Amino acid sequence: MTAYPPLADREIKNTIVLFDVDGTLTPARLSVTPEVLNILARLRQKVAIGFVGGSDLPKQQEQLGTPDVPVTSLFDFSFSENGLTAFKNGEPLPSNSFIKWLGEEKYKEMVSFILHYIADLDIPVKRGTFIEFRNGMVNVSPIGRNASNQERLDFLKYDEEHKVREPFVEKLRERFGHLGLTFAIGGQISFDVFPHGWDKTYCLQHLENEAKKPGGIHYTTIHFFGDKTAEGGNDHEIFTDPRTIGHTVIGPDDTVRQLKELFHLD
Repeated sequence: MTAYPPLADREIKNTIVLFDVDGTLTPARLSVTPEVLNILARLRQKVAIGFVGGSDLPKQQEQLGTPDVPVTSLFDFSFSENGLTAFKNGEPLPSNSFIKWLGEEKYKEMVSFILHYIADLDIPVKRGTFIEFRNGMVNVSPIGRNASNQERLDFLKYDEEHKVREPFVEKLRERFGHLGLTFAIGGQISFDVFPHGWDKTYCLQHLENEAKKPGGIHYTTIHFFGDKTAEGGNDHEIFTDPRTIGHTVIGPDDTVRQLKELFHLD
């Protein structure tokens, strides 16, 4: 396995580069390419790197790691579920829970509303796993997360034309916005529901806490690369946060291109 300088000894001091996963490091729900892994390894020699994704760790392991290589070994910081589950150098950092925050009764009310809404939706295809409960959020998919890759692409095209997710999110905001919840569209087929402030900016508090530890590093420059950076996308909050320098990409190849230009990795 490649050896990397300690965080304090990286070539570009006090700088970390964070990446969204789907649409940034990988095609949506597919595996990372050797080219992207290669550019990340070269970048990691110069700066600290981390990923921040809405999915849980097993999905990120599936997309970015291999059976022999833990995804948490490929990055200095690993922020699953926006940082609700987090690791530094493979060691766990403090976590948090959506269900503890919201409470079972309010959660059940919201889930019942969502399932009734999906039952009444008239869309070309419905599969399964319409609600996925995660540690830090709920992921809602009108078509269902069991859809095939082609069905996902077809739904994305249909959603762009017929606006399935946008009015769904608006209804939820009207009904449950008073609970302090954020509803963010992301990826091809779904949207996330989580408490205000538990978007991708949540991971930044881990970096701030690390800086307070003995020998900790204060990251004065935080780059973020993502594809859903427009308002309403699940990269928007961290992209526009004053603590970060945001970069919009249109796919993994564009991420590689921008990294080569920005960090002189040719």
